[in-house]
Amino acid sequence: ELTKNYKHGDSTLHLTLEDGMDIEHKLDDKTKNLPHLRNPDILVGENDLTALSYLHEPAVLHNLKVRFTDSKLIYTYCGIVLVAINPYENLPIYGSDIINAYSGQNMGDMDPHIFAVAEEAYKQMARDERNQSIIVSGESGAGKTVSAKYAMRYFATVSGAATEANVEEKVLASNPIMEAIGNAKTTRNDNSSRFGKYIEIGFDKRYRIIGANMRTYLLEKSRVVFQADEERNYHIFYQLCASSHLPEFKNLKLGSADVFHCTNQGRNPVIDGVDDAKEMCTTQHAFSLLGINELNQKGLFQVLAAILHLGNVEIKDRDSDSSIIPPNNRHLTVFCELMGVTYQDMSHWLCHKKLKTAQETYIKPIPRLQASNARDALAKHIYAKVFNWIVDHVNKSLRATVKQHSFIGVLDIYGFETFEINSFEQFCINYANEKLQQQFNMHVFKLEQEEYLKEQIPWTLIDFYDNQPCINLIEAKMGVLDLLDEECKMPKGSDDSWAQKLYNTHLKTCSLFEKPRMSNKAFIIQHFADKVQYQCDGFLEKNKDTVNEEQINVLKASKLDLLVELFQDEEKVTSPTGTAPGGRTRLSVKPKEVRSGASSKEHKKTVGCQFRNSLAMLMETLNATTPHYVRCIKPNDLKFPFTFDPKRAVQQLRACGVLETIRISAAGFPSRWTYQEFFSRYRVLMKQKDVLSDRRLTCRNVLEKLVQDQDKYQFGKTKIFFRAGQVAYLEKLRADKLRKACVRIQKTIRCWLVRKKYLRKKHAAITIQRYTRGHQARCLVKYMRQTLAAITIQKFQRMCVQRKVYLQKQAAALVMQTILRAYMARQKYQGLLRNHKAVFIQKHVRGWLARQRYKRSLRAIVYLQCCIRRMKAKKELKKLKIEARSVEHFKKLNVGMENKIMQLQRKLDEQAKDNRVTSERLNCLETSHAVESEKLKVEVSKLKGIEEEAKNNANRVTSLLEQLERLRKELTTTQKEKKTIEDWATKYRDEMEKVRDEEGGGIEKGSLHLMVAELKQQNGLLKTEKDDLNRMIKEQSQQMTEKMTRALAEETQQLESDLNEERSRYQNLLTEHLRLEERYDDLKEEITLSVDVTRGMDTSLTLKLQKRVTELEQEKSSLRNELENKEDQFQRARVRRQELDSENKKLKHDLTAMRQSLLGNAGAGAGAPGSPPYKVLMDQLNSSCEELEVRKEEVLILRSQLVSQKEAMQHKVGDMEGHTHTHTHTHTRTCAYLGLKETNRLLEGQMQQQRRSYDNEVEVLRGELQSVKEENNRQQQLLAQNLQLPPEARIEASLQHEITRLTNENLDLMEQLEKQDKTIRKLKKQLKVFSKKIGEMGAGHVETISPGQMVEETVRPVNIPRREKDFQGMLEYKKEDELKLVKNLILELKPRGVAVNLIPGLPAYILFMCLRHADYVNDDQKVRTLLTSTINSIKKILKVNTVITLKRGDDFETVSFWLSNTCRFLHCLKQYSGDESFMKHNTPKQNDHCLSNFDLAEYRQVLSDLAIQIYQQLIKCMENILQPMIVSGMLEHETIQGVSGVKPTGLRKRTSSIADEGTYTLESILRQLSAFHSTMCQHGTDPELIKQVVKQQFYIIGAVTLNNLLLRKDMCSWSKGMQIRYNVSQLEEWLRDKSLMLCGAKETLEPLIQAAQLLQVKKKTDEDAEAICSMCNSLSTSQIVKVLNLYTPVNEFEERVSVTFIRTIQTRLRDRCETPQLLMDTKIIYPVTFPFNPSSLALETIQIPGSLNLAFLTRV
Repeated sequence: ELTKNYKHGDSTLHLTLEDGMDIEHKLDDKTKNLPHLRNPDILVGENDLTALSYLHEPAVLHNLKVRFTDSKLIYTYCGIVLVAINPYENLPIYGSDIINAYSGQNMGDMDPHIFAVAEEAYKQMARDERNQSIIVSGESGAGKTVSAKYAMRYFATVSGAATEANVEEKVLASNPIMEAIGNAKTTRNDNSSRFGKYIEIGFDKRYRIIGANMRTYLLEKSRVVFQADEERNYHIFYQLCASSHLPEFKNLKLGSADVFHCTNQGRNPVIDGVDDAKEMCTTQHAFSLLGINELNQKGLFQVLAAILHLGNVEIKDRDSDSSIIPPNNRHLTVFCELMGVTYQDMSHWLCHKKLKTAQETYIKPIPRLQASNARDALAKHIYAKVFNWIVDHVNKSLRATVKQHSFIGVLDIYGFETFEINSFEQFCINYANEKLQQQFNMHVFKLEQEEYLKEQIPWTLIDFYDNQPCINLIEAKMGVLDLLDEECKMPKGSDDSWAQKLYNTHLKTCSLFEKPRMSNKAFIIQHFADKVQYQCDGFLEKNKDTVNEEQINVLKASKLDLLVELFQDEEKVTSPTGTAPGGRTRLSVKPKEVRSGASSKEHKKTVGCQFRNSLAMLMETLNATTPHYVRCIKPNDLKFPFTFDPKRAVQQLRACGVLETIRISAAGFPSRWTYQEFFSRYRVLMKQKDVLSDRRLTCRNVLEKLVQDQDKYQFGKTKIFFRAGQVAYLEKLRADKLRKACVRIQKTIRCWLVRKKYLRKKHAAITIQRYTRGHQARCLVKYMRQTLAAITIQKFQRMCVQRKVYLQKQAAALVMQTILRAYMARQKYQGLLRNHKAVFIQKHVRGWLARQRYKRSLRAIVYLQCCIRRMKAKKELKKLKIEARSVEHFKKLNVGMENKIMQLQRKLDEQAKDNRVTSERLNCLETSHAVESEKLKVEVSKLKGIEEEAKNNANRVTSLLEQLERLRKELTTTQKEKKTIEDWATKYRDEMEKVRDEEGGGIEKGSLHLMVAELKQQNGLLKTEKDDLNRMIKEQSQQMTEKMTRALAEETQQLESDLNEERSRYQNLLTEHLRLEERYDDLKEEITLSVDVTRGMDTSLTLKLQKRVTELEQEKSSLRNELENKEDQFQRARVRRQELDSENKKLKHDLTAMRQSLLGNAGAGAGAPGSPPYKVLMDQLNSSCEELEVRKEEVLILRSQLVSQKEAMQHKVGDMEGHTHTHTHTHTRTCAYLGLKETNRLLEGQMQQQRRSYDNEVEVLRGELQSVKEENNRQQQLLAQNLQLPPEARIEASLQHEITRLTNENLDLMEQLEKQDKTIRKLKKQLKVFSKKIGEMGAGHVETISPGQMVEETVRPVNIPRREKDFQGMLEYKKEDELKLVKNLILELKPRGVAVNLIPGLPAYILFMCLRHADYVNDDQKVRTLLTSTINSIKKILKVNTVITLKRGDDFETVSFWLSNTCRFLHCLKQYSGDESFMKHNTPKQNDHCLSNFDLAEYRQVLSDLAIQIYQQLIKCMENILQPMIVSGMLEHETIQGVSGVKPTGLRKRTSSIADEGTYTLESILRQLSAFHSTMCQHGTDPELIKQVVKQQFYIIGAVTLNNLLLRKDMCSWSKGMQIRYNVSQLEEWLRDKSLMLCGAKETLEPLIQAAQLLQVKKKTDEDAEAICSMCNSLSTSQIVKVLNLYTPVNEFEERVSVTFIRTIQTRLRDRCETPQLLMDTKIIYPVTFPFNPSSLALETIQIPGSLNLAFLTRV
């Protein structure tokens, strides 16, 4: 801001920057132009750049920088353009929760995002029935590919697929494939797209994805053979090299990427954070998903690997005009093997070319440079063919199978490029951007014109840059491309001659074309973004893009099918002349598909011609669609995260046309307000008399007063249009008015505060004076007393000091004498001791020396003897050797040796065989022994562990007892000392009294007083210590109590949370089950409809019946297998039970033996290794090993029995199948189908009955098994504990345990006896009922029915005439009336009439009374059919309601009504079930109405599941009604008028916060909540259930509000926080009025409340950060940081949150353990419970109204 007023003619401006630095800005001496004006603070950081009052480059850059660096926001609108800045960091803003938040929202209602653009395109496609396009452009590394990828992901997520072929997954799967073959690392980007693409995503009439199509442009082929420093080739090559070690890639003979010339030129083959091997797996998976089989994949990888090997082929000079490839070149050999071609042909045509004349054909050798260029041209050509083949197959797999209704195109193409050396590639790219920029300018101009005409504003033509002359220079007749194609046709055409033609044609005629001063081989074109100088070298060769025809013919003769397919449409080309050394890159343009009969001329189109045609098609497509623009900006060249370089940014903004949009907007009326918004914002500038009922007239009058120049604004039909800068001027007027008001308020308040402060100070001064004077007087008196006391103390203290000095000297003399005498005695003793030790040492040394002499003599004698004996032995050996050499001796020795050798050999073989058998047995035994020993070791270690634990516990108990005993002793000693001191004090007091009486005082009297005082002091200290100890004991006990209470509360909370999680999991599974059931029903209906349609076709019916029979056969076989599995499980459980019983008996026997050994050998060493208990344990382990062997044999026997049973079962099933087949052959096929169906139904019923019985038995066995295990563990623990006890205590513990065991068994028997008595009473009651029935029927002979037996035949009820007053609360109906009952009471019942006119829950009561009668007559089938029909009918009506809801709206009343009745029916089943836990609140009459014959616990569970389903449907219905109201009512509507005001908005207007007609307010939400509550109360919903529904409602309100707050920057302000807190208080007031404050609904709003508080609290110092961290405990770290980043001042009195403060918050919250999710999950449904709520209504008093049409029911 200005620090010194500026006067006209000043040369400098005195300014203060944002960081507080003062500078002097010098003005230009010539122009004297002032710098651009700055926008007000409230406009800085706006979502839309067009909302800025001053529209110029500095303002745009500053706004982008503030949003990017300070607020960490990468998206910003600029009119119709979305500006996306690459953050170079992964941000959590692309999850499914963000997608759901943007789905269905208007583009201006949420913060800028790529999802908002995608949603706008999707919505306009559905609304306007017009195709859409999203044009993504920008420099390399700006994030174009990622933006396009996220847009496609949004469409795939929101729309879904129209078929089950997962088309949206295929669309997304095309991304990794295209990135692998078309993306590479460059110096600017690690994943740069080296081609352009346009993807059309097709939709059907319901706007679901049905397919896609891709068009590609400008593939950079030269990258295949050349890469600059720090760059890479295409990713697919490095992925192949990284996966070369895998078996499927061994035949490719690849290695590291550093080995191949095509991949090592950049000298940096690795990208940080990218695993090429893993990316290869992703690419293969994508290939498979898109339908490219493994054979084609293998062929593709072969061709790609061959390209790598081709690049390593070395060509040498033969002479100056010819070249040669060395024979048997390894890489060329591999290339030929992989490509399936001959080595001789390929090596020949790599070094030769064919020349054709009119008469002859010549084969001419070529030099090494041309041969190398030909090799590279071939590699590039092959790769281009592979690229096109992959694109074609991707399009085939994405092709729609149904008719496409509309599409959305996503264009990802290069942005404007300029380098130091620009060639043919940059020329084509900039040509494409010129065309796109022209289309963009026309679209922006058109939108501006439509806006002005719609508002009836006088339209004046705005001058904007038209780049048609530049386009004409390039593509018109005799343009650059035309001259280039003409030069290519010349036999001796060259780049130099083409350049001269350009100079001659355009240098004087076109101002956009220039010639460089220092070059004759370059030209300059003035593009829309900048001037670009192009080098002519290589233009002709790249435009021709030729390859040797003979090389192509060699490849066409390949044995590889894929290679032949690649080149089957190869066009004829001329021989290559190589790439010019100055060329930078080569291009490939995928040509448009041509007709088979096209002329050869079309096959010879140049690259420029092809690209021009493709671009024309693209522009035609874009012009036929509604475009949406995304401009990607690269913030810096060093790839630093959130670092903004203004110079680089402004270059790109110019290049992509954003600044042109700003200029067009600023040329007219850029700021636009509706009349209501203007009135709301600038109401403060108006006087009361200026406010009229007509808002338009009011605004006109005010503006005429405030702005004198009427050209600065225009009045439209619904808006006011302002020139640039006028909003800033109005904001200044508003701020000045508010500042004056603030000053006046501050003046008054400060005066009041100062006066109040003065009065407080005066009163405080008088009070201080009074208290000070009193204090001084008291201090004087105290000083006089202290002086007198000090003199007395000094007198006695000096006497004590002198006495102490004398006593110390006396004691020191005695100590010195004692020490001296002791020292002399010790010296004498040590001398005697040394003499004794010296004599002892001499004695032993002399003995040792004598023994050493003796040993040396003895060794010498032995050595002499050995030498003599050795000499004699050598002589004897010599004689024996001479004797052995004689022939006779050999003959004697060899007699019989051969036979002995044969025998020994045979014995040796037998022994070796025996050894092998023995070793095998030993190995088996060792293995088994090792296993058993390991098991025994584990058991021993367990026992030792238990023993150690018991010892430790015993030691701990002993130490605690000792400590307790020691404390008791200390307490006793202290008490004794206290008593002694008291006695001594009493005695001393008596003596002192006697002395005082005798002597009458004196000096000793004072000393006695001192001693008494000391004793009193000691006594006081002892009392203090006692009190401290008591207090410590109390504190410790209190702490222990609190700790136990806290631990209990935490454990209770954990159990509750686990229970809620389990409920939620169960209810989710139930939802999924119900969804599958509905799907199954729909499929069944479809099958039924198809059967009805084809009923007249006998053949098809027969085939379907045969298919159904086959399915039933398979189902029967599966049921049979399941039956066998159940039988196996039952047998195994029975065997296991027997094993555990025997093991338990054995353990009891061992325990008895242990007790006897402990009683017999009670001693100190009872637990030692040699003691009897230890031996008993070892015997126990040995017996366990023997028991294991026995169990193995028993298992083998049981397996054989199970096999035999299985064979018997298979025989029975076989008989059954034979009977079935016989029956099948005797009837027609239709009868066979029905018979098999009936048979399977019977089998299924039997199977279910057997399964239930087996399940019950298995559960019983499991319970018994668990009890046996617990008993076993308890016995082992008791045994370990007894081993640690003393002998006397062992007997006592054993007896105590036995008593406890007998007591428990006695209690169990008593419990069983009570259960049996209860069963007997119940059976007696049933017997009485049966007897009564038999007596009434008058039967003469009655069959005896055993108690508990169910009657199979249906007992015919007898109507007994009764009086009207003796109703028993039952309703009787006939079997055939059941359908009518369900239809009238459920299917055709209108909830509204029943809820208003009748008692709540009446249908539930009627159904239960009918059920009671079926139970009363003991009709099992009637009970089951009634319950089944009821449940199915409720499901049906809910399903119908769901369909109606989807079509026309939400029927909350129907769902609420049936939720209430289902719960009431469930409560009735519980209340009258006969279970005592549910009968506590019943009257005696209600107890008489309990069900007597059937236990309906299973149906209660089914009804509970049904109630859960209805509850979830109720929540969804309620959510659909509330969802549109929440954001408008809680955030946008100003409940407190005039607090927040309206900020200026840009082109994309947000929903107005002013309450217009049709908008929702907070009152709308409260009215809807009241309607929900009253409806549920009218239907008689349980109060606890209402609380759970309200809690879920408030969670949805809080979650949706908070999510929108986190995604809307304009809502994050201080005033909006006040609005939110007020709205929340209104919701709490509603809860208070409905008495629902304790239902937990308020707690669900806690995150929203804390977010509102965060908007209002102070955000500056470290203390503020600490307060925020402690306050916002319900918000995650990411949510807190997001709110702080989005915080935006609405008035200039508010301040922004500094980056330092946000970092402080992040540092303090770093240790929080929480999920990184930003948004709350709005799909969460709390687990629901149905607490038992008995009814006090008597069933016999219920009257059935005639409106229900239930006259066929009879009251009983």
